[in-house]
Amino acid sequence: MCWNFLRIGQDQRFMSQDPRSPLPLPTLSMSSPSMSVPSAAGNVRRRVRGAVGRGLAMLGLAAQLAAPAAWAMDDTREPAEAGDLRRLDVPGGALQVEVLGTTDPQRADDLHRWAAEAARATLTAYGRFPLRQARIRIEQSASHARSPVPWGQTSRRDGVAVLLYVREDATLQELREDWTAVHELAHLFHPYLGAQGRWLSEGLASYYQNVLRARAGLLDDEDAWRRLDAGFGRGRREDSGLPLRELSQDHRGTMRVYWAGAAYWLEADLALRRERGSTLEAVLSQYDRCCLRGTGEVAPETFVAELDRIAGGDLFASRFARYAEATTFPPLEEAYAALGLSTRDGELQLSADEGPRALRRAVMGRRPTTK
Repeated sequence: MCWNFLRIGQDQRFMSQDPRSPLPLPTLSMSSPSMSVPSAAGNVRRRVRGAVGRGLAMLGLAAQLAAPAAWAMDDTREPAEAGDLRRLDVPGGALQVEVLGTTDPQRADDLHRWAAEAARATLTAYGRFPLRQARIRIEQSASHARSPVPWGQTSRRDGVAVLLYVREDATLQELREDWTAVHELAHLFHPYLGAQGRWLSEGLASYYQNVLRARAGLLDDEDAWRRLDAGFGRGRREDSGLPLRELSQDHRGTMRVYWAGAAYWLEADLALRRERGSTLEAVLSQYDRCCLRGTGEVAPETFVAELDRIAGGDLFASRFARYAEATTFPPLEEAYAALGLSTRDGELQLSADEGPRALRRAVMGRRPTTK
């Protein structure tokens, strides 16, 4: 199971996307060290203190990650407690949504409402859910973490599932303002791409966590552009000089992996709109119909080649090759000029000129969340 400790802006949380990860979340055992902690965990060990340590303790991971020995997954636990399980029908599919950790009917209703809003935000891509079936599991836990959703994971074993841990005192408004649920659901637009394609998959989820929320009205469109720009700024500060593909495979340089990946999809989206009269969601919609499977692994080169077959040309593959070998954050001057974005005194400025405004609206503008 792959664990990544992320610091995104002021947020501190765990996120993972691994097809082998079982749900429900298994207990952790030190008795059978069959799996070593990835390099990212070394950073976690050095930072387990204060609020972060309490957040890890919430997940039952602090002791295991702090220990030098390897730890292993033990999925022989007793059956999980029964939760509040409901079916959510959306165009294109159905979701089984389970809420655990509360006996308050109103709280369960609020968490189901939050999950439904996040799921419906995905409909602003191409009008239907990308998979016919998936699960969302929401588990409440005591935590002093700043984030209302300290941990999220997408699992692709025995079906597709999204697991979200939420603070038990997080308000519905705080949950609505958080990006984690939409980020995890955005992973369902692509197949599992392995470690080599981590920058591609996390990049799409990071791009769409802003785009889909803005389109669904969960986020102001200007705020969405500022959040995207802030993410790019964090990505630029990663200066290891290593190729993006190497950072991706070794689970290092998280900020550049996520936000250079987001830059890839922004550039591809703009190129499709300006040069092909198409859109990223139009291409992903066709990929969904012909090729998307919830489980299994697809090589990233195969994925982008299929997108190029759909779009025509080599728009995706040529950018993939360039980005994968890049040792610095990609330049975005051309994209920013087209969008009418600039920086003044450290603040993002949005041009009032109609051409750039129209392009920004085409990407982030409000769209219906139901059909």
